[in-house]
Amino acid sequence: MRPARFLSGLAAFLVLAAMPLAAQDRSLAEIVEAWLDGPHGDYRSPAFTHWNPEGEVPAACAACHSESGMLDWLGADGSAPLAVEHPGTINTVIGCAACHVSEAGALDAVPFPSGVTVGGLGSSATCTVCHQGRASADSVASATDGMDPDAVSPDLRFINVHYGVAAAVLHGADARGGFEYPGRDYAGRFRHVPSVGSCVACHEPHTTEVDTGRCFACHQGTGDITGIRTRHADFDGDGVTSGGIASEIEGLHAVLGNAIATYAREIAGSPIGYAPGRFPYFFNDSDGDGAISDAEALGPNRYASWTPRLLMAAYNYQLVARDGGAWVHNPAYAIQLLHDSIASLADVAEVGHGRLSRP
Repeated sequence: MRPARFLSGLAAFLVLAAMPLAAQDRSLAEIVEAWLDGPHGDYRSPAFTHWNPEGEVPAACAACHSESGMLDWLGADGSAPLAVEHPGTINTVIGCAACHVSEAGALDAVPFPSGVTVGGLGSSATCTVCHQGRASADSVASATDGMDPDAVSPDLRFINVHYGVAAAVLHGADARGGFEYPGRDYAGRFRHVPSVGSCVACHEPHTTEVDTGRCFACHQGTGDITGIRTRHADFDGDGVTSGGIASEIEGLHAVLGNAIATYAREIAGSPIGYAPGRFPYFFNDSDGDGAISDAEALGPNRYASWTPRLLMAAYNYQLVARDGGAWVHNPAYAIQLLHDSIASLADVAEVGHGRLSRP
């Protein structure tokens, strides 16, 4: 077993004693090893090392990027709950106490960036705290309020929903995580069958890996979970419906990416490109080749010719991109956001979308 730098032996056994008996069936060493192999225990991850040069994690980021910040948000340190009052401690990952203190166990309702508080979360509540993003439909609507939808504005900047936004997608219109176009209806929380109705019912809580065997118990006939679908329309308009719903979302996402590029070139007057691993993700496509090279994916070359319509579509493009499991968390919501973003751009740019379907 690797050195348990994160927790003293006494604290580890106290945490283990507080766990349900089912969890204790595994040895402490096995639990710790699984946790260290998962993203929440990765001491080398930028999620936990980004602020090391500053010596502290800012209060606005601490709840999800340090254990001390999470305990502060929960009120487990004696402070008021649902707020972080102090910077977080660097070199502390999301450890045992973040999920196993009594305050975490009692948590059942969590506020989202839209201002909506969603309750009845049960064991998914602590997961929801950090996997909801940091922006919403309201953020985009507020930034673009009263503007000409197709006029470039120097006051606009790309709004990044942040990362790991599964809860925002899962709760759909109930939490308003995506930009929802006026006059359109959007799916609320996607409710799976009760046996897989929580985060930890599908994800092993320490490694976060998905137990795919449970999927195949109901969704028979495919050996690949991405081949699962319960909606059979041709949503992306490519004439193929034999793949899983994941392929439909992937296809729609690509259509939206092309629509964004077309609109930026034709209406905003400045070619745009997307670099998935480089903040702030959208850059000037200086050579017009449809791709962003390392030389183009630099801060000074960030895309700046935003119109409200372009920003709305780009926000939804990024939301779906940042949740690789959107196809299982809430496929209808993801498809609706992508479809409506494409349709909006097609109102003024030469974007083909006539064969697309919307749930």
